[in-house]
Amino acid sequence: MTAAGPRFGVWANVYGSWAALRHPEDPLDASWERNQRLVLLAEQLGFDSTLVAQHEVNPFGGHLDQLEAWTSSAALAALTERIEIITAIKPLLYHPVVLAKQALQIEDISHGRFAINLVNAWYKPEIEPAGIAFPEHDERYAYGAEWLTIVRGLLAGEEVTFHGRYFDVDGYSLRPRDRFRERPTIYVGGESDPAKDLAADQADVWFLNGQPPHEIDRLLAEVGSRGRDGAVRTPLRIGLAAFVIARETDEEAEEALAQAWRYAAQDEPELTHLYSSADPKAVMFQTFQKYPAIGTNGGTAAGLVGSYGRVAERIRAFHAQGVELFMLQFQPFEAEMARFAEHVIPRVRRAAVPA
Repeated sequence: MTAAGPRFGVWANVYGSWAALRHPEDPLDASWERNQRLVLLAEQLGFDSTLVAQHEVNPFGGHLDQLEAWTSSAALAALTERIEIITAIKPLLYHPVVLAKQALQIEDISHGRFAINLVNAWYKPEIEPAGIAFPEHDERYAYGAEWLTIVRGLLAGEEVTFHGRYFDVDGYSLRPRDRFRERPTIYVGGESDPAKDLAADQADVWFLNGQPPHEIDRLLAEVGSRGRDGAVRTPLRIGLAAFVIARETDEEAEEALAQAWRYAAQDEPELTHLYSSADPKAVMFQTFQKYPAIGTNGGTAAGLVGSYGRVAERIRAFHAQGVELFMLQFQPFEAEMARFAEHVIPRVRRAAVPA
């Protein structure tokens, strides 16, 4: 087990829902007002992090609302006091110098609670119609590796000179530099071979999609075999996405899961659009086909469905494998998030205290 106990985070509701689009108790709402309330409640309930996913266009369909990640994160940084704010970034959408400056500003506003999560673009309708090139999968990671090399150096206050295939930067530096630590934390998502290379070389934390424990063991072994030969010398930490359905008993949780599948069945048109618009080489979609789930990014495939005690036990087991941060989704989000904070987090914490 890692030295500290597990941390818990929540996904900001940037799509308006992280599961069924037609849930009667969780109407679609991707507004800033809803997300502000959600994150402030999460901080009040004791959650450690929030992840603000980045899309310019809602991947379930362009007719649906979508929260803008970076402006919202700046506002959250000013409104919150303790929670870590992790904002996703697709390198194709921002020049590294511009993004690094924005990240340093949010780091300053938050007093050292900001992080970036580099993700490879997979949703073509928000890239190609804007006239932005959408390279092949592995080339996007090559681009992202150069991009992140520049961003990481600028975040650390370095004067950066970089001449690569995609970028030419000459003696660039940003001020003020980080007043609170060496630089903001860098998360990397993705499970393809190029993503593993990038995580091993440059990430502080590697985000994995929800999936069974034996798959987590495999992925950790594969990235561990790469070593840490890049610029980051500290051990690679692990985050895991998961959708939680926790109840008093296993039977109640299974009933709730069955109902969730019935609600999800109504979303077939939107899911068809999403899958038809995604890059088929994106490994996460191959994983989703292998392990169908409620929620995005693996969701219930992580197995956090059951009684409060069983869910806590599974979290402890993942933590023993090396997972440090659990980035969680719920539906209805606010009510189930509060249930998790009341009934599951205390059980995990109690078990982590030595007798």
